Amino acid sequence: MRAWAALTLLSLAGLAGAQSIEPRAYANAPVGMNFLLAGYAYSEGEVAFDPSVRLEDGHARIHSAVLAYVRSFAAWGRSGNVGLALPAARFSGSAIHDGAVETREISGLGDPALRVAWNFYGAPALSMAQFAGYRQDLILGASLVVTAPLGQYDPDRLVNLGTNRWSFRPELGASKALGPWILEAQAGGAWFTDNDDFFGGNRRSQEPIYSAQLHGTRQFAGGSWAAASVTYYRGGATSVNGAPRSTPISGTRVGATLALPLTRQHSLKFVASTGLYGRAGTDFDTFGVAWQYRWSDNQ
Repeated sequence: MRAWAALTLLSLAGLAGAQSIEPRAYANAPVGMNFLLAGYAYSEGEVAFDPSVRLEDGHARIHSAVLAYVRSFAAWGRSGNVGLALPAARFSGSAIHDGAVETREISGLGDPALRVAWNFYGAPALSMAQFAGYRQDLILGASLVVTAPLGQYDPDRLVNLGTNRWSFRPELGASKALGPWILEAQAGGAWFTDNDDFFGGNRRSQEPIYSAQLHGTRQFAGGSWAAASVTYYRGGATSVNGAPRSTPISGTRVGATLALPLTRQHSLKFVASTGLYGRAGTDFDTFGVAWQYRWSDNQ
């Protein structure tokens, strides 16, 4: 199972849910499994500056880290999991605002995220012993990611690590095994509450962002796997105090993931992604690595 955690911690503009690439998000796992994950990612480029703020020629570097815990459970005879991700980041960047070059350096905590997922078809709830004989066919699942406005936020600054608002991202996913290959598709959207303390004491609103992902994963002997992915997103027009400030954004990103088991309990995962096309906030590159430790209640 792929323990969930967002490595691309771009909460700066609330676009992380749309731009994230998450293969094996609906894989089955034995009931009572626990996953602890620590990850690091580096992003550089036009890293999703807030479209409602008039920033031009922006460039940023983000060193981000995440600590996450995921636990699998059973519900109505099917498998599910719940996970909590706690992000932190160091941001440095510059852009032109009202004709003047503005720079910003900040480090601290981002908005934490809670994810609950349930596979309602093709992924029965199994013990460790039963799971040894399980072979995947078609899995259908659903998930909900909720981010809380607890990250570092300063209303007198244009760029922040936290967003000072809640977000809700429901999603549907399908995963089909074809021999050593797994083909996956995911579709969802992100809805946001208003930021009532936006830059200068204003109220910022944002329309939903809709996204879709496709993944092709090749499984290898010994538990390693590699995936190629593409995601497309559109939406997210913003307004300040009810006045439109930006048009909808859209973009496409591609990525690759490589997972390598080290022992029965330890593994490493390497991720990379880049913008293929985008009208705003997608012209950046991301590279990351994550360490995962797993254990069972029955161990």
